Amino acid sequence: MKAALRVIAAVVVLAVLGGVSFYLDPLWFSDQQIRFHLWREGVRSEDVTVDGYRIHYFEAMPPKGAPGTPLLLVHGLGARGEDWGAMIPALAAQGFHVYAPDLLGYGRSARPDVSYSISMQETVVVQFMQAMHLARADVGGWSMGGWVSMKLALDHPEMVDRLMVYDSAGIYFPAAFGPELFTPSDTAGVRKLLGILTPKPVELPEFAAKAVLRRLEKNAWVLNRSTASMLRGRELLDFKLHNLRQPMLIVWGAQDELIPLASGEAMHESVPQSVLAIVDGCGHLAPSECSRPVIESTVEFLKAEPPMNGGKMIFPAGR
Repeated sequence: MKAALRVIAAVVVLAVLGGVSFYLDPLWFSDQQIRFHLWREGVRSEDVTVDGYRIHYFEAMPPKGAPGTPLLLVHGLGARGEDWGAMIPALAAQGFHVYAPDLLGYGRSARPDVSYSISMQETVVVQFMQAMHLARADVGGWSMGGWVSMKLALDHPEMVDRLMVYDSAGIYFPAAFGPELFTPSDTAGVRKLLGILTPKPVELPEFAAKAVLRRLEKNAWVLNRSTASMLRGRELLDFKLHNLRQPMLIVWGAQDELIPLASGEAMHESVPQSVLAIVDGCGHLAPSECSRPVIESTVEFLKAEPPMNGGKMIFPAGR
């Protein structure tokens, strides 16, 4: 009986400690859940040195050890490789050898004292591909990562076979917010950011909102440098997109309030060979919140022979 009571007491203590730990840092538990899911799906978590800096990346190979078609995924502002969590294993299962690095300053990569401009991150991607011995790859970028990916395709066309962008930055649009949106100073700011990122924001309890705030504050200086560089406008691609020659897929959440659908439509008009896929009922987080139609359109585009050339796809809400 005493032994049973000791076991029960130990379980209660562990439960209390677990609850306290979750309350203090719920994002840590969320991270572990995502990483466990990726590990269970056979996705490797690795590090490589690029120009003297540590770059963390995820890598997933197709089933049965097939070499697969190289596919590089580039995340956006304030994001990391984990944000591709729904797409990495799904694309690997379709025969692609997927790489998803954390850009310099983000995720588990190094945070040196550098500019964090689009050009700098493009150089990081080029050097990462060289470190992975990728002479060419299909390249996809989300938000700021789309800007980096399009610039890579323009500056180094020999390295990019097919190009995909998801709710991408990179051309001018009249923003209804300032750079402070990405570095809120209180939990109300956190909720405002979430409300702009998705039409279906989660109702965060105060302790969770504070955890998000702490994480954003920790990396605020990197975000501020990134946004400052982008807002200067020197690297905007408005008058360069017509020079893209790769087959291009443009995926957009119809309810994106951060970068409106009009930007995706303008990109589509500038690149005659591009395909525009619109996901209704979704916002800026389409690759994670609406992963099913995003994966479907991506796979269809990547496997099309001959490559898809122009046109539009519309995915209704609920797909």
